Amino acid sequence: MAKDNVVKIYYSMVDMPLYLYFQSMKRYIQYEPFNIYLFDTGTWQHPVHKHSYFEIIFIRSGSGLHVINDNTVRYTAGDVFLLGPEDYHYFEIREHTTFCYIRFTEVYINAPALPSVPDWQRTIAFILHSPYQCNGTIVTETDEKEQLDRLLTVLLYEYDNRHDSSYELIMNSIMKAMLGMLARNMVRQNLQERKKAKNSRLIEDIMLYISQHIYEPDALRIERLVEKFNFSPGYLGIFFKKETGETLQQYILHYKLKMIESRLLASEMTISQITHEFGFTDGSHLNKLFKKHFGVAPGEYRAMRLSNKAKAEKT
Repeated sequence: MAKDNVVKIYYSMVDMPLYLYFQSMKRYIQYEPFNIYLFDTGTWQHPVHKHSYFEIIFIRSGSGLHVINDNTVRYTAGDVFLLGPEDYHYFEIREHTTFCYIRFTEVYINAPALPSVPDWQRTIAFILHSPYQCNGTIVTETDEKEQLDRLLTVLLYEYDNRHDSSYELIMNSIMKAMLGMLARNMVRQNLQERKKAKNSRLIEDIMLYISQHIYEPDALRIERLVEKFNFSPGYLGIFFKKETGETLQQYILHYKLKMIESRLLASEMTISQITHEFGFTDGSHLNKLFKKHFGVAPGEYRAMRLSNKAKAEKT
């Protein structure tokens, strides 16, 4: 399919009512827990689409435009994009481009072969379910791009030589390092989008602490936070809002609700299990907060979104 045709398909969808637009959108399905797809092309061959998986897209060479969720950003060699199952996108290639896609599902994330230590699981949760995930490249610094490219080169080699008994251990270690770097860059970019807040290192530490303890309500109490970061009880909230434009409690609540939304859409956990996981005292408390934010109760939201997804996959 020529590049011009891709654009025409996209804009014809935009003219539709929103619910028809999403139902008509193609969804790519992947049954493998993990795979890597490396290719180069001068013409984008895919219509605007969603996925049934997460994907990290590395631009190894070339340039052009990347349209993600109706936002258009430029891309060039070294850029890295992260898309979740509900993100939709396509590329408009200006210069012949080499793409590398790392695609993985929830099954891979929860695999026993991956590290099971709390910090690793929290890092994964932060990357995949951050409510402030950027639409452009995650990595902007040249040194960081070069480090990721070196890790990617080794990962590709191991993936191409999977007959070696040690490849899985090596690949998982590389993935852990790469995802850790992406998490660090996502936090930094979050701060840049918030007008390059002063004291960014301290704000970065607070945000990472929140992501690592999002399942522990007691750890996020103001008393624990001021003790951890050496603030007076009255000033921490003022400082956080001044530097980010959002209160601590708003940030924590929005972060938590975004992760709960992900659990509803990407897992088979019951409402009761989700309530327990996030430390709510009972289901009615969760229902009240979720309904205030999304307009419907968690169960209704899950049924509605899964029904729309099923209809879309039949088209």
